[in-house]
Amino acid sequence: MSTQNIPKAVAYMTGAIGSFSAMAVAGREVSFELDTFEIMMYRSFVGIAVVLALGWYFGTLGQITRRHMGTHFTRNLAHFTGQNLWFYAVTVIPLTQLFALEFTNPIWVLVLSPMVLGEQLTRMRVQAAVMGFAGILIITRPWEFGISFGVTTAALSAVAFAWTTLMTKKLTRTETVTCVLFYLTVMQAVFGVICAGYDGDIAVPSMTALPYVMVIALCGLLAHFCITSALALAPATVVIPVDFARLPVIAVIGMLAYGEALDIMVLAGAVLIFVGNYSNILHETRGQS
Repeated sequence: MSTQNIPKAVAYMTGAIGSFSAMAVAGREVSFELDTFEIMMYRSFVGIAVVLALGWYFGTLGQITRRHMGTHFTRNLAHFTGQNLWFYAVTVIPLTQLFALEFTNPIWVLVLSPMVLGEQLTRMRVQAAVMGFAGILIITRPWEFGISFGVTTAALSAVAFAWTTLMTKKLTRTETVTCVLFYLTVMQAVFGVICAGYDGDIAVPSMTALPYVMVIALCGLLAHFCITSALALAPATVVIPVDFARLPVIAVIGMLAYGEALDIMVLAGAVLIFVGNYSNILHETRGQS
């Protein structure tokens, strides 16, 4: 692949880092007014409008099919669950710890892919998974702090996102991005209405909260667009190290905005997770088995 595309890929990943960081801050700020179900509901409403507008503009609405509705449902239920867990964790644990645990997503993909996609679990993949789980232990240190509910939700969100990744991989074999994003926003809007309205009380965002809701909705779509575009321009061996810059960026944001202490053990665990992921990527791209 041409090295001329690498600066563009890095630019896209910079956009993804900014989008994820903005989502975390906006999620924490709006959590004092809206619960996670309401956040997801309003995010999905905005997402539907954006997907339909872009689909109409680019003429891709005709690509929306009703095939594989079961897979769409499973994918979006997993994503809805993971995103709710993520938004809850944003409010109760340090942002650096949340992002570090989120980097276990590829580890869970390795563990679950033989069951979902029938892929082979190679020795290198097992090694990467072991390093990832060791990184989780270093980050959470259950022998010292126990396992808090916030850490548990953050870890489970990574598992849910991994399942989402696998379902997305299955869908993209036959479906377009417009189709996948359409059902993502529509189904999760329905999930959000049901979960937010189960008690008969759905909060309406105030004029103060509304900008944060818009940031969450737009940055969520933008982040995934940037990552997809970056991977289309450059190999994962280039994209993943740039994505890892999310951790020091959110560490600085957490320190400046919320007075969160910089935990060297969290960074050490995240580095171990990264090394496991990156070693496996290098192994896969060299065509070894």
